[in-house]
Amino acid sequence: MKKVLITGGTVFVSRYLAEHYVAKGYEVYVLNRNTKTQSDGVHLIETDRHNIGNLLQGIHFNLVVDTAYTKEDVECLTKALHSYDDYVLISSSAVYPETTAQPFLEEASLGKNSFWGIYGTNKIEAENALMQFDKNAYILRPPYLYGPMNNVYREAFVFDCALSGKAFNLPKDGEMKLQFFYVGDLCRMIDEIMVQRPEQHIFNVGNKEGITIKEWVTLCYEAAGKEAVFRNIYEDIPYREYFCFYEYEYILDVEKQNRILKGTTSMKDGLKEAFAWYKDHQMEVNRRNYKDFD
Repeated sequence: MKKVLITGGTVFVSRYLAEHYVAKGYEVYVLNRNTKTQSDGVHLIETDRHNIGNLLQGIHFNLVVDTAYTKEDVECLTKALHSYDDYVLISSSAVYPETTAQPFLEEASLGKNSFWGIYGTNKIEAENALMQFDKNAYILRPPYLYGPMNNVYREAFVFDCALSGKAFNLPKDGEMKLQFFYVGDLCRMIDEIMVQRPEQHIFNVGNKEGITIKEWVTLCYEAAGKEAVFRNIYEDIPYREYFCFYEYEYILDVEKQNRILKGTTSMKDGLKEAFAWYKDHQMEVNRRNYKDFD
């Protein structure tokens, strides 16, 4: 039985990954502080990742999937690992400065993005630390991830608006585009990398096309069984005061991903899955207060 180590394993991406590999019949180890409910079928390694000690000694992992945020995160884990075959780091599209020519290519220069700030620069340092340790590791750079288990108040915010019967406060004309990636497709991409062993080790991942925020909100309402009604907001107010994304449009070039992964989940189907999870797990979403317009 193959063994996989997943850092975290209790929230959104890492939890989905853990349950994905349990379903595939892997022996799944999750490394976390045991402050949240664990998924069925996993083996818990209860520790802070900055103080792992010898807890991984004597265990050979066929796959390590790391959601590290910083260089220190990577260094502490790689120091503690005893033996493994493959290492995949879930990085972020936040590593690309917003001033870089779009669509962002994997070969583009990395640097500070003024929208994402230290989150993006920390991810850059985490990538560099991993490449110094293991040049054969793989790095994935997604845009906005969505789907079941998402505790970030994005699609759940729109679901809440839909279920309340409210008109949706749409920034300007709603034509700003966003790029997404379904969390299940992220898992599939990792699976394909492990099978195909591409020579390239850094991949942008995401849906090939962007979607306007108006289209996205409409699909969220449809997933909730409602019809979207919009209130266009043209006031000079930062988007993040009343909307769940920054006023920042970008697109990743995912041609190299598409040579590995044949097809991605449609936004319509992905949001249906997201809503099906949300209905039974509303208390697991980290809500925030957004300005409303009456």
